[in-house]
Amino acid sequence: MLFVNNISLLQFKNYRQADFVFTERIIGICGKNGIGKTNLLDAIYYLCFTKSYFTRSDAQNVLSGCQGFRVEAGFMNRGNEDQIVCILRELGKKEFSLNGDVYNKYSDHIGKFPCVMIAPDDVQIITEGSEVRRRFLDALLSQLDHDYLMQLISYNRILQQRNSLLKSFADNKRTDNTLLEVLDYQLLKPGSVIFERRQHFLQEFIPMVRDFYCRISGKTDPVKMQYQSQLLNASFETLLHEYRDKDLLLQRTHAGIHKDDLDITLEEQAFKSIASQGQRKSLLFALKLSEFSFLKNTNGFPPLLLLDDVFEKLDAERMQNLLNWVCRENGGQIFISDTHCERLRDHLDKLSLEYQVVAL
Repeated sequence: MLFVNNISLLQFKNYRQADFVFTERIIGICGKNGIGKTNLLDAIYYLCFTKSYFTRSDAQNVLSGCQGFRVEAGFMNRGNEDQIVCILRELGKKEFSLNGDVYNKYSDHIGKFPCVMIAPDDVQIITEGSEVRRRFLDALLSQLDHDYLMQLISYNRILQQRNSLLKSFADNKRTDNTLLEVLDYQLLKPGSVIFERRQHFLQEFIPMVRDFYCRISGKTDPVKMQYQSQLLNASFETLLHEYRDKDLLLQRTHAGIHKDDLDITLEEQAFKSIASQGQRKSLLFALKLSEFSFLKNTNGFPPLLLLDDVFEKLDAERMQNLLNWVCRENGGQIFISDTHCERLRDHLDKLSLEYQVVAL
């Protein structure tokens, strides 16, 4: 089992200095808006992923008026006691360590402490563009498969180099096809590997999402999900050649797995265009609970589950069904934040399980 025993925050977001000890598997975190509930959950997520769930810049995680932060936590991980420390120093240098050993590459940490976050803005997975859905898939697959993460890092690095080269051709009014072909060749392997892994994964993942959607919504809406990729219809090498003239004209790469999407429809129309708020919420939780289940099934133990302000997203009956599933049927540690302590306690009492409430 994966369990967070304690966490210490120094100059992290709105915390000048704070220490928390967690004694139960089910942890409720309650307090008014703006007091730091989400930031506490994000600190746990940070130590699992080496980055914030909400911000891309580490500087944005520093307490206003301060320089640098430190986040440290004790974990119980499959019978082993682990200490994770992240220090962002004054000049912006970040140091991330596990049991005193500093990582040379943050990517080596991903997947060791699996974690799933559900937050209010996650509905963007459904309502926004393909980039958000790719980011969701990549975060999940990177926890499941370290090689996938390394292939993704390689692909993105080469893609950036290729786009920079295309721009330089336009700036210098000179094209070097030999150099472009070298980068094309380097893109082929990671791009093809990522495509194959995504395709194989989604063959199992999509039916799981459909099943959870029906369980949460209580309906059998005609919701369909389908993997969209240019590589389904042609080889990556062929696509790069076909799009070369367009790439040179517009100075960016138009073929590849960075264009993939997860197409979601309802009654043969775009789901985000016609789905009700209730249907969107049900699908969001179906995606996240499928993520949770896949990590649990693959690793043999449940990941940490961080539920941020979810009481505002589901009605009381659906919320209780959700808590019954994640708290009773799965056995992992769960953190739940809410603005109303009484409502939180009422839901947790109905579970008839031991829990701890941290009031901020």
